[in-house]
Amino acid sequence: GPHCPRDPGMVRAGAVGTPLPASGLDMFGDLRKMNKRQLYYQVLNFAMIVSSALMIWKGLIVLTGSESPIVVVLSGSMEPAFHRGDLLFLTNFQEDPIRAGEIVVFKVEGRDIPIVHRVIKVHEKDNGDIKFLTKGDNNEVDDRGLYKEGQNWLEKKDVVGRARGFLPYVGMVTIIMNDYPKFKYALLAVMGAYVLLKRES
Repeated sequence: GPHCPRDPGMVRAGAVGTPLPASGLDMFGDLRKMNKRQLYYQVLNFAMIVSSALMIWKGLIVLTGSESPIVVVLSGSMEPAFHRGDLLFLTNFQEDPIRAGEIVVFKVEGRDIPIVHRVIKVHEKDNGDIKFLTKGDNNEVDDRGLYKEGQNWLEKKDVVGRARGFLPYVGMVTIIMNDYPKFKYALLAVMGAYVLLKRES
């Protein structure tokens, strides 16, 4: 068949004929010098860091009642209250009533990523069931266009959490990793290499 030009997106680092940078050679030299016990210790160390992070996350889930106690704002629909990259801290205690004016994070059927918007209307039935409507502060219309087809209101079961506090722009790293997957892999590689090569002082 005709000769196709090589896809520029498929170039691999360290391909044949590409000299590895000196730091790369040093790293492999270091790895070779490590004896098995050291390597085992560093892998164990890394596993402990990961498991500690998971335990802290599970602890936060129990303490806050929310399946996602910390989320990053991904769009500008809540400006000026929250900006893209802000880190939100959530709680989701079932006994707390949902009130108009509250900022909630909710899931919609058919959408992978939860949405953070403000409650603008609440309907409470005699039996205590609550239905409510949301809207982004920066949006012209309410969220009925975002809900699944035929759904006009949200219920408590749709709520992931309510915003209790935030840190501005701290979540930008997450957004960069979502927008540029190569950055994510580079960051993970650097972190992995750092943990493996870290010497006990």
